[in-house]
Amino acid sequence: MASETAEQPAVWRRLLAESGPSGASGVDAAAALVRRRSPRFVLLVARGTSDHAALYAKYLVEITLGLPAGLVSPSTFTAYGARPDLRDVLMIAVSQSGGSPDLLRTLEVAKAGGALTVSVTNNAGSALATTADAHVDVLAGAERAVAATKSYTAQLLALYLLLGGAPSSAAPLPDLGAGVLDRDAEIAALATRYRFAERMITTGRGYSYPTAREAALKLMETAYVSAQAFSGADLLHGPLALVEPRVPVLTVVSAGRGGEAFRPVLDALAERRADVLTVGSAAAGIRLPETSDALAPLLEILPFQLLARHVAVDRGGDPDAPRGLRKVTETL
Repeated sequence: MASETAEQPAVWRRLLAESGPSGASGVDAAAALVRRRSPRFVLLVARGTSDHAALYAKYLVEITLGLPAGLVSPSTFTAYGARPDLRDVLMIAVSQSGGSPDLLRTLEVAKAGGALTVSVTNNAGSALATTADAHVDVLAGAERAVAATKSYTAQLLALYLLLGGAPSSAAPLPDLGAGVLDRDAEIAALATRYRFAERMITTGRGYSYPTAREAALKLMETAYVSAQAFSGADLLHGPLALVEPRVPVLTVVSAGRGGEAFRPVLDALAERRADVLTVGSAAAGIRLPETSDALAPLLEILPFQLLARHVAVDRGGDPDAPRGLRKVTETL
């Protein structure tokens, strides 16, 4: 997990270099196909970590493209046999392995229902990649750790490029990411604060909300911490009652609009004397370089990846081999 986390700036450079018309990622051709078809609606389907990348893409679609977007529940297509009319719809399937049967079946049904289908995977030879009308290879290379790190941020960048983001805008990211990862010793020292935590809450708003969800998953699957993720708005609608001084709250606070909207949440947490760690470009804790709202999630997740690994090791665990988990999970 440590080595794959460290590879991320190089993965981003490779993906950016291969994002042009003849690039190996296929993102330029997929984006051109989407533009030609001009979908009226976008559906996204994914599982696990990839589901958080899909949620990020939902924000991109609605904010930057001005199109409605939704996250698909695969069971409606598999267990319940739904066959909706999906003409003029774009369905994007996001998967590290491209091998989960329910995602493949969902894509097949969507294609039969008239949808334009695009897959985003780390396996160009997978069934999901070959079934879709277009495929985007995130070019993260083999990932052996069960906890996804480099494949997740590569998915974020690939989706950014697929949905209209300019490679030039993302060009500074590899150097910025390397600078964040160089702060590993700082994060390691911070991790000792959470060695005995039984519960945690993660929260953010806007583009930072998927980061909060992915951070919670990393803590759960590597350090076995019961971590619950909420959007900042949802946290105020009831779950705030869970907050007490012995439950650490990890917040993602950007300098953009999502961070501005998150300020009332920080005020509410302060009133409850919560143990709060802030991460982001507007954070008082782990302050990150400022970038656009749409690209901030690539940097925001890095401290949480480091934190989860260090907390896991401090608790005597092995983040490379979480109990009961495998790298590829196949659901129906």
